[in-house]
Amino acid sequence: MMNVKQEKLCSEFYNALKEKFPEIEFINVTESPENPNELWINITRPDDDDREIKIIEFAGKKSSAILLN
Repeated sequence: MMNVKQEKLCSEFYNALKEKFPEIEFINVTESPENPNELWINITRPDDDDREIKIIEFAGKKSSAILLN
């Protein structure tokens, strides 16, 4: 179960992704199968492989920025 801070961060993270990549859609948030303390934000996969790489790169930078803050 997510706490209020986690819900806020997940929402902000998804909104930043959606703003940059409007074609994505939210699916759900799940616990990582490897570590229940980690959350995964699941989104639809784009049709274009290059676009998917850009999403992964952006998400990595965004998640790093969140962790540093």
